[in-house]
Order: sequence, then structure tokens, then C-alpha cells
Amino acid sequence: MIEEIKYNNEILAIIVSNDFSKEGISFFTPNDFSQQFAYMKHPKGKIIQPHVHNPVKREVHYTKEVLLIKKGKLRVDFYDDFKNYIESRILSVGDVILLSIGGHGFTVMEDLEMIEVKQGPYAGDMDKTRFDGIDESKIEIK
Repeated sequence: MIEEIKYNNEILAIIVSNDFSKEGISFFTPNDFSQQFAYMKHPKGKIIQPHVHNPVKREVHYTKEVLLIKKGKLRVDFYDDFKNYIESRILSVGDVILLSIGGHGFTVMEDLEMIEVKQGPYAGDMDKTRFDGIDESKIEIK
């Protein structure tokens, strides 16, 4: 299963559940995203030709994050660019999410292990603006 979380016709996040499976290569992100997100499934013996990546100058304006849930459950709360709460989702073992725009917060629902991948280098306090999240009583999980 693939789910795009959209707000005002823009992709806030893309969630690929652990049970997604499709032969070949499936890209989930538009070509203009600064972080590309794909799934690959190939049969034994498939050869992916050796290659190097060429230097290509890219301009990155916002950090995009990819999270892979290895253990536990994580609630993701989505916010717009103005810190207004939109909705929430729960991720489980094997789920992967790309967070592209807007704000987000997390609540660990079960002991958690996850992997995070994002563009670098990390800019410290310049990289993010923290804010108070939504009151727990107003959470809407979809």
C-alpha cells in the first residue's frame, strides 16, 4: 500500500507500508523532489550494472526525511508550514515514510527502532524551528 498525505494539493508525506510488493522499480516521488524515494524488487540473478554517480549541482531548499521503522510503532502528526495541525498516521514495523514539506511531530507508541535518512550536512539550530504540538485530545488518526 502506498499513501500520499496531501494538503492544499501538495505532498506532505508518502507512506509505503511493509506489505507493498511489486516487481521491478517503483518510484514514489515526483522527479523534482530533492530526495528520491523508490522500491526495488528483482529476482535472483538480476544484475544491476556497476556505475558511478556524476557530479551534478543541485539546490536543496528544504530538508526531506525518510524514516524506516525497524521495531515498534510511531505516530506521525502532520502540520502545515504555519504550524497548524492537519492529521496523524501510525507507522509499524517495516513501514517507510518520506516527509517532504510542512511540519511534523512524533509520538513513540511502542519501544522504537528506526533509521532516518536526510540531506546533509546538518545545519544545527538553523535546520529546524521547534513549536508546541497539538493537544493529545485533538489527535485525528486516519
